[in-house]
Amino acid sequence: MKAIVVHEFGGPEVLKLESVPDPTAGAEQIVVRMRAIGVNPVETYMRGGGYAVKPQLPYIPGSDGGGDVESVGSGVTRFKAGDRVYLAAPGAGTYAERVAVPATRAHPLPANASFEQGAALGVPYATAYRALFHRAHARPGEVVLIHGATGGVGIAAVELAHARGLTVIGTGGTDKGLATVREHGADVVVSHRAQGYTDEIMKATGGRGVDVIVEMLANVNLDRDLSLLAKHGRVVVVGNRGRIEINPRDAMSRDAAILGMTLFNATDADLAEIHAALVAGLANGTLKPVVGKELPLAEAARAHEAVMEPGALGKIVLRP
Repeated sequence: MKAIVVHEFGGPEVLKLESVPDPTAGAEQIVVRMRAIGVNPVETYMRGGGYAVKPQLPYIPGSDGGGDVESVGSGVTRFKAGDRVYLAAPGAGTYAERVAVPATRAHPLPANASFEQGAALGVPYATAYRALFHRAHARPGEVVLIHGATGGVGIAAVELAHARGLTVIGTGGTDKGLATVREHGADVVVSHRAQGYTDEIMKATGGRGVDVIVEMLANVNLDRDLSLLAKHGRVVVVGNRGRIEINPRDAMSRDAAILGMTLFNATDADLAEIHAALVAGLANGTLKPVVGKELPLAEAARAHEAVMEPGALGKIVLRP
């Protein structure tokens, strides 16, 4: 089969399309024929070799995808050949035509969801759920600001917060992106390119401020975020690309909290809760992942460039 293999850490050019042996299902595993593969920013950090989680070379990138079960190993009763699934399997190597994964890292893909939408779920939707409900403990009736709401995690957070009964404010940089965010449940949309856009956010809350901020680019926004919080507000840092100076008094005066998170710290119980909610949301139509761009597997390097560009809309997906 064909797969993307990384033999050395570096830029996108180290992503090589190669022939590798087909996988076989071990005990408690399934083999999935990949139909769509999700691309996430974290995979670019790992490829560069500077991330906290450093794969052992050579390796096949990827954790997300949608596909069909081809075979099951001993002890697997949850799935059978032909089942449609989505994968949320860190370290599994989904940038391939086939992959063997633990059955616990696969989840039923409802018939009303495409394989491409299945590939958009694992990292973005699990991250959004954990940020909102495990870290910020967001509650119905609160106001949430989602900074960078047009990307994969952003749209996921908009849908999940809207479904839970929060008032959602989403920011983005393009008219198309903001229209998409509104379609997926945002009550208020604001262009972060507009001068004085934070005034619009405060006006939308009647000057009170927001209860929760889901922050995708903390090195740019965190200092300003603290001034937008209501008392007892929480900022969850989902994404960051550098250092920033903040004024701690803005947090002190509000009894505010700055919360970090990474999906790698989620427990098995956390993940079981998350994916039970995601499968239900897909099935009832509450969750409708947006696929912004599809590329062939051979163009994984181009996908790694695109996923880091500003203004991305939804998820980037590779097609085997």
